Amino acid sequence: MLSADELERYARHIVLREVGGPGQQALKEASVLVVGAGGLGAPALMYLPAAGVGELGVVDDDVVSLSNLQRQIIHATPDIGRRKADTAAERIYALNPHVRFAAHATRLNAENAMELIGSYDIVLDGSDNFETRYLVSDACFLAGRPLITASLGTFDGSLTTIRAHERNAQGEFNPTYRCLFPEPPPPGSIPTCAEAGILGALAGVLGSMMALEAIREVVGFGAGLVGKLLMIDARNMRFETLSYNRDPLNPLNGDVLTIMDLSGHK
Repeated sequence: MLSADELERYARHIVLREVGGPGQQALKEASVLVVGAGGLGAPALMYLPAAGVGELGVVDDDVVSLSNLQRQIIHATPDIGRRKADTAAERIYALNPHVRFAAHATRLNAENAMELIGSYDIVLDGSDNFETRYLVSDACFLAGRPLITASLGTFDGSLTTIRAHERNAQGEFNPTYRCLFPEPPPPGSIPTCAEAGILGALAGVLGSMMALEAIREVVGFGAGLVGKLLMIDARNMRFETLSYNRDPLNPLNGDVLTIMDLSGHK
């Protein structure tokens, strides 16, 4: 049940017909894991506890650097040199003491991914490398967990929701991340954030939209982004949504299964 303090805190949610008391209670009972406390994870890690998500976790083994502060708004100048998971915890507790928060100051890998991901209801992937993205997406499928994943370019970004372990209304499996991007690009072919740069406010937009998509998934209103890729062009302020389907050749839920566990990951 929501306490008197929570009823006042979430009053602007509760008066929304699409959320109401039942939706707010669902948020309180939900658990969300955010992979990465960087440009995408930082705003998500602020809006999710503000919205009343009851249990929140973050996986990040990095420390705060000065160049992070242009976009990673959950950290501050005095945090430079500290672990991102720890500074995120302080901000979250200061924002909403009702949230149960777990700081996993470790790197996600094939050995710990299933245990970490399987402990939460929904996973948000804000990682900054392809190795982790494919690991998270494969682990979410194997653990039967919904995945909200986003990526950033210099002036562009994209967002989608993956429920590949579930079937659609036609009885077919939903598409996987590998249906959208079958293989990671060759190493070194995509410049890093440090090399190419990034518009800081764009990370805030995408990270906030990840939180919004998680809230919609928990509460259950609106049409989700399963099988849809939302793309943002910040240079021209354009939004576009493309549909994508399950690839029968994909190795997770395709016609011939070749990925049964995470042994192919490091």
